[in-house]
Amino acid sequence: MNRKQFLAAAATLPLAGAAMKLKSLNKFIAGLDASSTMPVLFLGHGSPMNAIEENEFVQGFRNIGSEIEKPKAILVISAHWETRGTFVTAMENPATIHDFGGFPQALFDVQYPAPGSPDVAEAVKETIKSKEVHLDDKWGLDHGSWSVVKHLYPNADVPIIQMSIDYSMSPAQHYALAKELAGLRKKGVLIIGSGNNVHNLRMVSWQHLNTVGYAFDWAKEANEKMKGYILDRNHQPLIDFHKQGRAFELAIPTPEHYLPMIYALALQDKNEDLVIFNDEAVAGALTMTSLKIG
Repeated sequence: MNRKQFLAAAATLPLAGAAMKLKSLNKFIAGLDASSTMPVLFLGHGSPMNAIEENEFVQGFRNIGSEIEKPKAILVISAHWETRGTFVTAMENPATIHDFGGFPQALFDVQYPAPGSPDVAEAVKETIKSKEVHLDDKWGLDHGSWSVVKHLYPNADVPIIQMSIDYSMSPAQHYALAKELAGLRKKGVLIIGSGNNVHNLRMVSWQHLNTVGYAFDWAKEANEKMKGYILDRNHQPLIDFHKQGRAFELAIPTPEHYLPMIYALALQDKNEDLVIFNDEAVAGALTMTSLKIG
């Protein structure tokens, strides 16, 4: 091979590598065939202690896990991973992150050793066309993810990745971004939003921390209005939550726990059923309200 031939061949290598990578990715995505469209979940995760306690909310998670087809992979949008820009975890073995303090050692001892999936992360990246998605090798699984998924799949045998919440985006932009993920549902990917629709830690009644059903009037009002909009498939007021009055202002002092619900609702097809479960308040200022779509 002369110098000219060598340079010509070398020039094609990046393109060839990219083509091979794309071919491999397309083959992987094509292999994620599911017998039916996976449902979408919004899980009110509440206290990290739900990871190790036995209560009605944990049982609600287990019941839902038993009702749905086992997924090929899980994509979680957790309230506890906020970033500037959108990231997806892309490591083979994500760490169990104990991103909290002041809890018993037994909670810190919990590990959820589910595998990750760089291939699914790459598929998410390729699926989203409206913005650049970055692959992350540092985050892992925060408690918004593992503390609930461990009840759905206790054997930690389903690959799981997380997608971050870009705090620079508006609720409408998050809703639009979520819609781009719809195709993954037909490939066996279970998409889970994990947060709480009513979440105001500053106003929690600590004396009622274990009193299921205890809610301040504003929390009850906000939760009931939200459920009304959800059941009517009227998502716009939920996207425009900052325009819905004082009860919503108290229920959503910051949006990170609320936005995972917006992701789940954006993925609802017009003919899909929706089930509300774990619909109870705790500590006055939190609700565990959860959704199963499809």
